[in-house]
Amino acid sequence: MTQTTMHNRQLTLASRPVGAPTAANFTLQQTAIPEPAQGQLLLRTVYLSLDPYMRGRMNDAKSYAAPVALGDPMVGGTVSRVQISRHPDYQPGDWVLSYSGWQDYALSDGERLIKLEPEQMSPSWALGVLGMPGFTAYMGLLDIGKPQAGETLVVAAATGAVGAMVAQIGKLKGCRVVAVAGGEEKCRYALNTLGVDACLDHKADDFAERLASACPDGIDIYYENVGGKVLDAVLPLLNTHARIPVCGLISQYNATALPEGPDRLNQLMATILIKRLTVKGFIIFDDYAHRYDEFVTDMSQWLREGKIHYREQLVDGLEQAPQAFIGLLQGENFGKLVVRVGDDELA
Repeated sequence: MTQTTMHNRQLTLASRPVGAPTAANFTLQQTAIPEPAQGQLLLRTVYLSLDPYMRGRMNDAKSYAAPVALGDPMVGGTVSRVQISRHPDYQPGDWVLSYSGWQDYALSDGERLIKLEPEQMSPSWALGVLGMPGFTAYMGLLDIGKPQAGETLVVAAATGAVGAMVAQIGKLKGCRVVAVAGGEEKCRYALNTLGVDACLDHKADDFAERLASACPDGIDIYYENVGGKVLDAVLPLLNTHARIPVCGLISQYNATALPEGPDRLNQLMATILIKRLTVKGFIIFDDYAHRYDEFVTDMSQWLREGKIHYREQLVDGLEQAPQAFIGLLQGENFGKLVVRVGDDELA
């Protein structure tokens, strides 16, 4: 099925995964296109963002946001075009950053929409470097990490949508940046394109030893995207007063039980105390929405000046979203993962 003006395709949550999601957890269905009331807009999805946080929304568990209900479309950031407008602030054809989820069409009352200017940047970039991932990198590093010139910054998942921006902003602020990525190709990209000082493959058997060698003066900032063995290797290398912005823990998202082995929570808490660490989690738009304009101004300027490089992986077709999402959780993506749901123009 392709996007048309006749019906609304939706990818809904059919069942809750146990461990890693599978294609059976999703259902592709057709529904009627909703009709906007006065004061509403009909949005047509052109691009859909796929992000690791979506795995948590598939669980029926208390979190910072409500879980997706069974039978409802999966949630997600979107770049959409206004198809029909009964709202005074929008016209048909306008590009908007929205939150329509995994479907072709959605209604909006204008709340939480951001108008885009696609003549300046590719519209899909509003889901990556100029959207939630870039904003997350910017605020997490600058507000929580507080980088200073000469400090050592370690970035987990350093070629991903968030990590690649953290690494480059860290270099702009004068840090020595040590990247962690999965595989030789990603490490080459981090070194040659992102400009990091060192990149380590977390799949290496001697990863912890290599990390220690790459950080002879310890670690001042650890931007946490992964958890697991990367965090284990980082912990003994942290300097006094090190800062840890906690963005995600992707290595743990499919876990169904606690890790095997001894309980190391007391070791972690002792390290936090002894080294006076700052460890802070954050939810980007809940905590920093009031600073979005500041981020867009800085990031847009860096892009124009060629100081930030951005890699986007486009997947064609809404029906491809489940498999692409499953691959994302396994580290198969390279750059920001975006689904092209429909054409820029649709008759």
